[in-house]
Amino acid sequence: MSAAIRANREGHRGYLAPSGTFDLAHAAAVKRAVEDAAPRLQGCSSVEVDLAHLDRIDGAGAVLLARLLDRLDADGRRTHVVESPNPKAARLIALYRGRGADRRTQARQTNALERIGAAAAELPGKVKQAFDFIGRSAIAFPKSIVSPRSVDWRSLPKLLQEMGANAVLVTSAANMLVGLIIGFLGVSQLKRFGSVVYVPELVVVAQFRELGPLVTAIVVAGRSGAGLASELATMKVSEEIDALQSMGFDPFRWLVVPRCLALVAVLPLLTWIGDVLALVGGFIATAVSTDMPPRAYFMATDQAITVSHLLAGLIKTPFLGLAIGLIACAQGLAARGGAAAVGVRTTAAVVLAILGVIVIDAVFTLIYAVTGI
Repeated sequence: MSAAIRANREGHRGYLAPSGTFDLAHAAAVKRAVEDAAPRLQGCSSVEVDLAHLDRIDGAGAVLLARLLDRLDADGRRTHVVESPNPKAARLIALYRGRGADRRTQARQTNALERIGAAAAELPGKVKQAFDFIGRSAIAFPKSIVSPRSVDWRSLPKLLQEMGANAVLVTSAANMLVGLIIGFLGVSQLKRFGSVVYVPELVVVAQFRELGPLVTAIVVAGRSGAGLASELATMKVSEEIDALQSMGFDPFRWLVVPRCLALVAVLPLLTWIGDVLALVGGFIATAVSTDMPPRAYFMATDQAITVSHLLAGLIKTPFLGLAIGLIACAQGLAARGGAAAVGVRTTAAVVLAILGVIVIDAVFTLIYAVTGI
């Protein structure tokens, strides 16, 4: 079937429906259809583009359609591409769309209320995308067990090394400094009441239950979360993800599952190592600022360490690791455009991952307070 574009107008609204084969072999027909369609949409304030009738489209056809839509936007018509019938074609056309119209729209939205309104209008779509990603990921995990060859298990050892072994130094240093801070703070406050003997217990409870998992997860979110998002975003904008799909691989099973599993596996271990070094930091602070003997500090620490304190913190860590992995992968796979999109998605991944970690930690703290754990 040759290329054609049906263009209708109803009042101030236009309707654009390309059909047939939009590829390099039919470029001449596509160009004629594009040139014929533009005049028929004169006087329209908005144009809806339906891609349901496209049989095939490649880069050449997408470029011509993108130029038509850019021309309509430049003339003041707001174009809206309906993605649901043919999402791959919509993404291909969006890849070749110009950004001038977007910049003009952003320049007009200088008013704070307009920006708030625009963000509120985009919120339902973003929430829908988030639930869609979570649902597809939830389906991918059991499918990866049934079909293990659909997962890139060979990348798992490398991911464990990058997210675990290579991150030990920075997470350990962060937790040791946190232990040092807790120690100095505990001494400065408890010394007024002659209760310096409780500083070791304060370090243990604060670090094991709350700060250890939280600090470790935040550091991992900034380090590994940014790396995952930038890696997948680069693959997305360079069309490597589309190449995987064309070869029959599910990106969720091939890319998302091993990365989430790696984070779920390494975060408890990093947290445990950080807890140990936080005790060292607390000891240093106590030894420097008080006359407490080392033997007394270690005995008090030994009495304060309980299974409930240790498990209360470690139980959180798999959920924190899973949240970091899902958020980072979601932002990476949502990248659109060129190199600038990689930076935008990486920044968003770090911010959202840290926020997600804090929210999850707060939920666990609330549950522990209610249940008395």
